[in-house]
Amino acid sequence: MRRFGLFFLTFFFFYNTIFAQITVDHWESVVNAENTWKYFLGSSEPSASWINADFDDNSWSEGIGGFGYGDDDDGTDIGAVSSVFLRIKFTINDLTEVEKAILLADYDDAYVAYLNGTEIARNGISGTRPLYNQFADIEHEASLYQGFYPTEIQFTKEKIETRFVVGENILAIQVHNINASSSDLSSNFYLILGLNVSTTQYQPAPDWFIIPQEYGTSNLPIVKIDTQGGVIFDEPKINAKMGIINNGEGNLNSIDDPFNDYNGNIGIEIRGSSSQMFPKKQYAVELWTSTGLDTSAAILGMPVEEDWILSAPYSDKSLIRNVLTYKLGADLGRYAPRTRLCELYLNEQYQGVYVFMEKIKRDKNRVDINTLNPDENTGDDLTGGYIVKIDKFDGATQGIGWDSPIPPPNRSNYNSVIHFQYHYPSESQITNEQGNYIQNAITDFEKALISPKYLDIGKGYRNYIDVESFIDFAIMNELSHNVDGYRLSTFLYKDKDSKDSKIYIGPLWDFNLAFGNADYNDGGLTSGWEWDFNDKYPDDYWMNPFWWKRFLRDPEYVLQFQNRWTELRAGLFSNEKIMYYIDSVVTVLEEPQKRNFTKWPILNQYVWPNNYVGNSYPNEIKYLKDWITNRLAWLDSNIARLEVVTGLEDLKDEKPISIYPNPNDGNFHVIINQLAWSDLDFNLHDNLGRLVYHQEIHPGIDPDHILNTNLLNDGIYFMRITSKDKLIHSEKIVVNR
Repeated sequence: MRRFGLFFLTFFFFYNTIFAQITVDHWESVVNAENTWKYFLGSSEPSASWINADFDDNSWSEGIGGFGYGDDDDGTDIGAVSSVFLRIKFTINDLTEVEKAILLADYDDAYVAYLNGTEIARNGISGTRPLYNQFADIEHEASLYQGFYPTEIQFTKEKIETRFVVGENILAIQVHNINASSSDLSSNFYLILGLNVSTTQYQPAPDWFIIPQEYGTSNLPIVKIDTQGGVIFDEPKINAKMGIINNGEGNLNSIDDPFNDYNGNIGIEIRGSSSQMFPKKQYAVELWTSTGLDTSAAILGMPVEEDWILSAPYSDKSLIRNVLTYKLGADLGRYAPRTRLCELYLNEQYQGVYVFMEKIKRDKNRVDINTLNPDENTGDDLTGGYIVKIDKFDGATQGIGWDSPIPPPNRSNYNSVIHFQYHYPSESQITNEQGNYIQNAITDFEKALISPKYLDIGKGYRNYIDVESFIDFAIMNELSHNVDGYRLSTFLYKDKDSKDSKIYIGPLWDFNLAFGNADYNDGGLTSGWEWDFNDKYPDDYWMNPFWWKRFLRDPEYVLQFQNRWTELRAGLFSNEKIMYYIDSVVTVLEEPQKRNFTKWPILNQYVWPNNYVGNSYPNEIKYLKDWITNRLAWLDSNIARLEVVTGLEDLKDEKPISIYPNPNDGNFHVIINQLAWSDLDFNLHDNLGRLVYHQEIHPGIDPDHILNTNLLNDGIYFMRITSKDKLIHSEKIVVNR
């Protein structure tokens, strides 16, 4: 088995010094993975009594743990199997000396643990006693060999007294794979005791073992979820119980307090896309009645609703990037999801600091647009309301799409890699008439923006969108230098024409990679424009809509952008106000963050996609504040210097392809007003027919393409644009410097 470096050793000494327990003198192991265990390969069902202390396991094989294959973390390689059953005996000398007990479970993909015949822990598999040929319900990767900490299950003094016995005990564990063809299986388990005496009696705890934080009280609200033995899946939601303890600001909350904020049934599922790779999971929660019907309630002072998110900051070691973003978004005077920091217990096991927050949906207290029913398919009824999302198609459900047949993703008519998804109404509820309407509304906006008449009072893009909302959205993405800004997790909404005919952008969503957190696509830099993404990373699959660069050719837009920034910096977005808010949240997290990073010890460790790795929480916050300070300074300087491009508003040509200016000085624009082609070849010939310039154009990435032909001499040239050798446009070009 691999050993796990100075990271865990550093934490061992740090937490041993800071969080030493009052009643525990020291910690020792009664079971280590490296001990000799009895094991039975799951090619058949073991005896029903295999979990009991008096079971005769002499016929079982014997070996050094852990047991598995494929990850180079196994004491005994058992080859490719679907399950394995484990037993180990240990002795307790005196139960009164045992103050605490911890089971550390490192497994791939699911396990159930029993102590003296009684189940004490499980994860990833359902069923009272899973059979040998039952596969895990969900996939789970082992932690230790990756440098992560294993799953920790703590036992109270009461459970120690009722589960353990003086003398011989038996720990029995069954481990199950996700399927028969899985590439790996792991089973490394440790049972560690906190003793109230100074004498050494058992085995040393592993050198990477972290003394656990005392859980049970918090200045944050406590959320407790009990799945009643069920396994939480990616989907569908399973039935569970949720209770929330919130004794009010300034009062401590205890896990033993009665539920006083919410107490009822929920449906819960794992949510997220790339975040599902992290061991700290985030969840979607829907409030249910006891019979499984939807119900609504006010949660932690937020307005009544039924759909909520338990967001899990993991790679965001500040824990507050989304909280900060939505606060600033609300300061803009626009709806942003409301958030409440809390601490989560799942099936009695501490899960860390979470953000209880609103899910984006149509609601009078969220995205306040009209309802749209399936029978509203004509007239003003048809015009709203709609919520559309730009995102990865692989993060969407089946059936979304402008394009037919489904499930191919819908796509912008002007950016072939931009995927629009129906959010409200959902893809399962939207009618053909409604789908066509919102598609056409967005297409009309894009067509007006890419048209040479984009500044026309009657036909220009401002007739289709609320420009102020787009400016505020751009400010937030540029302030945070959000590497996913504009191109992913981007929402648009539209109300009925009788209320407001414009398309709005927002609400803000998913900024955990922002504010210097990402180590790719210049996410850590405090300089540079995020709207230049397509120019800097033309080979990235997820691209920005062309809108943001096109807006900058509108003198009025640039002036509005500059004025809005100046207004915000003089007040709501001043350095002092932003730093004051960060400090206020960090103060609230002073104790909870310690518990969180005991549960998830990732400080001082690279976690994708961290740009900065701090060795303490204060250092993480200092990095965040320094980064924001430097970013604000860069934006102050560069927003003031934004160039206002003029002279393009008089263009009249609306051909499928437009060239301007012509004549020109060797630099000119190629505007593709329709995307009938994926890749185009641009060729210039002199007056003798010789090819003097060639370039490929990719209109799906940049429908407004700037060509620089400074090497050409003054004179007359003939341009030919072809698609797959088919001529689609020709024009005389005059170069005159």
